[in-house]
Amino acid sequence: MTLEEAVNLTKQFTQKPSNEELLKLYALYKQATEGDNLGERPGGFDFKAAAKYNAWIALKGKDKTVAESEYVALVANLATKYIS
Repeated sequence: MTLEEAVNLTKQFTQKPSNEELLKLYALYKQATEGDNLGERPGGFDFKAAAKYNAWIALKGKDKTVAESEYVALVANLATKYIS
């Protein structure tokens, strides 16, 4: 399965994954498509943006192709839970 196919598969989920799963999907996707997070950490009380930033920054140094395969594997695993 390609990255694009995995992204399309997530759109077929009949239930929303947990926040932890969503953050992992987000971080792996961003690392696979953009590489290391070079942006500044969101400030203030934007907790959602801060959580996304922290999830992505935790993958710093992970190779894009490794992140892509982990994303595809995670989507395949979640599909068994969230596609009925």
